[in-house]
Amino acid sequence: MNDATTSGSGPNRRALILVENLSVPFDRRVWQECTTLRDAGWTVHVICPQGTKRDTEAETVIDGVRIHRYPLRAATGGPAGYLREYGSALWHTARLARKVGPVHVVHACNPPDLLFLASRWLRRRGAQFVFDQHDLVPELYLSRFDRGEDLLYRGVCALERRTYRAADVVLATNESYRDVAIERGGKRPEDVFVVRSAPQIERFQPVPPEPELKRGKPHLLCYLGVMGPQDGVDYALRALAKLRDELGRTDWHAVFVGSGDAFDAMVELSRELGLTDQVEFTGRIPDADLVRYLSTADVCLSPDPRNPLNDVSTMNKVLEYMAMGRPIVSFDLREARVSAGDAAVYARANDEAEFAGLVARLLDDPEQRARMGKLGQERIGGPLSWSNSQESLLAAYAAAVAKRAPAQARRRRGR
Repeated sequence: MNDATTSGSGPNRRALILVENLSVPFDRRVWQECTTLRDAGWTVHVICPQGTKRDTEAETVIDGVRIHRYPLRAATGGPAGYLREYGSALWHTARLARKVGPVHVVHACNPPDLLFLASRWLRRRGAQFVFDQHDLVPELYLSRFDRGEDLLYRGVCALERRTYRAADVVLATNESYRDVAIERGGKRPEDVFVVRSAPQIERFQPVPPEPELKRGKPHLLCYLGVMGPQDGVDYALRALAKLRDELGRTDWHAVFVGSGDAFDAMVELSRELGLTDQVEFTGRIPDADLVRYLSTADVCLSPDPRNPLNDVSTMNKVLEYMAMGRPIVSFDLREARVSAGDAAVYARANDEAEFAGLVARLLDDPEQRARMGKLGQERIGGPLSWSNSQESLLAAYAAAVAKRAPAQARRRRGR
């Protein structure tokens, strides 16, 4: 075996990354993985859905990465809508995978836990299968739909088991996910690599604050992220209503940046709570505007409630707040503490009154806010930096490639 094979890099190494949840390069984690692999000598292809306002081309090459996109209508109408979405995505992914042709590694990013099916043709032709587990789909199902452990829940558990079984190597976003891959997925510890998501530092460079963004108030509160049923924007809004009504604080303006399938419901909830004059919903905005808001924010909000998924998941918004040097108020979640440490203060899980009280406390203590912000930036520049994740990603690929020759020999013997 030559040096290129053992290292997982070198000429003529081809990787295909499959994504269903977001377009690329909008999916920041996947894009960082793409560029890391490219820089290590891999030829990288990506199959993903088309975006609506960006990433709209069917096929393009960006910074040496070839991206193949397909049209996809987002799910509506509960689990049945997701089944329709995933069926369409699976068909398009399999079609485009055949177009890309044989590769050394096929790298599938969930959700859903269905992409192992689209990769079968490539795996039969010698590709090693890397499972990049962005979400624990059984926990996501329980947290999002509140239907309990019904037939569909048992179905997503079965698909997760099939994906683990197919995977030669698993990438986990944190140690909690790694534990699940080993204990529930039956993977060997040496085949599971923690590749943490990390913000792109060049994207999150503070600029001078702009007091006009506070809309005449002394303080600005900021939420950044997806707005789905499990993301806790409703908890944040109710906490802000308590901040105003129970603590008598009206010295703040709040901005909620992002979108998602709960966006309209959250705007309506804001109206119902009488927060329209103090709460602003921007939708998705350009990076430059996002940085302006975060640079001006006094406190950032991470209101994800404790549920089976959130407690063990790493929240990208927490890392992005830290990169910008902002203090954070969060509910007390296991992986939130691992990520933020002392860069956040933690309310009892799902306790909106305590969340409001911690916001008020930070607003009154600019020195603590500054200390917390500095700690967060130091963590992002140190133990949570992408350079550590790059090393783990390349080690995972080297492990996958090292399995390839024995697997090919077994297939030849089986002919």
